[in-house]
Amino acid sequence: MSRQSPHVTLTATVSEAAIRLPAIGQGTWYMGEGLAPRRDEVRALQHGLELGLTLIDTAEMYADGGAEEVVGEALAGRRDQAFLVSKVYPWNAGRDSAIAACERSLTRLGTDRLDLYLLHWPGDIPLEETLEAFERLREQGKIRRFGVSNFDADEIETLHALPGGSDCAVNQVLYHLGSRGTEYALRPLMRRLGMPLMAYCPLAQAGKLRQDLFGHPVVREVADGLGVTPAQLLLAWTIRPVEGERDVIAIPKAVQPQHVEQNAGALTVELDDATLARLDEAFPAPDRKEPLDIV
Repeated sequence: MSRQSPHVTLTATVSEAAIRLPAIGQGTWYMGEGLAPRRDEVRALQHGLELGLTLIDTAEMYADGGAEEVVGEALAGRRDQAFLVSKVYPWNAGRDSAIAACERSLTRLGTDRLDLYLLHWPGDIPLEETLEAFERLREQGKIRRFGVSNFDADEIETLHALPGGSDCAVNQVLYHLGSRGTEYALRPLMRRLGMPLMAYCPLAQAGKLRQDLFGHPVVREVADGLGVTPAQLLLAWTIRPVEGERDVIAIPKAVQPQHVEQNAGALTVELDDATLARLDEAFPAPDRKEPLDIV
């Protein structure tokens, strides 16, 4: 990835310097479930690394740890090439249970550290306990940063007000052209806090909210006009700068080599004001607060 490629910066913490990450990384949801040959999943992640998609996101939930094992195999002998993210179940996010869950993830991943560890969604365990566990994991060198996932604006405000909560590095939420609810309250709040958004399902192809954006006539028309694929258009839109600043990292999953290459190629796609206006007309931003989309 060239120095000019789109990137998002995670701010410095007491223990970690600021770091620039590619605006497009690699997701692993549904890997490790036998839907594709394991060797193909491993090779896809390795191919993505070679193309500059150095952020790899996974979770203990995915295939009951199977996705983490796929990632571990892909990173064998090349761990330092990746910025590695995993997530903890909310019921495993207690003062001691989060430590144990993280250690299980590290074992499956074949590494001694995570670059970023996320609370997968809000749960019943007090956030104070989770923050305490995350801090202990940081002190032990098992994680470098922590963040959250599927937190709406009020939950981010609550988290940020807690001791240590302001160190939250990212919030990973569903975000794509057909699901823009975060733009009304959540994303502006996160921008004020200097907290990047990590967009899962940026191609709208997973879960109950699956949408055929690839087949939408406007998406196809605009993509054809730019000479790119619908997937590349959707990714370029997701990571587009707002007010001159990029604050979104998209994490699409890909197994086929051509899809990995298309995802990496989206880093070079630039959308002008007329193109963005055309997409806004077809997929308008919300004019009121909407429930957070979750899959």
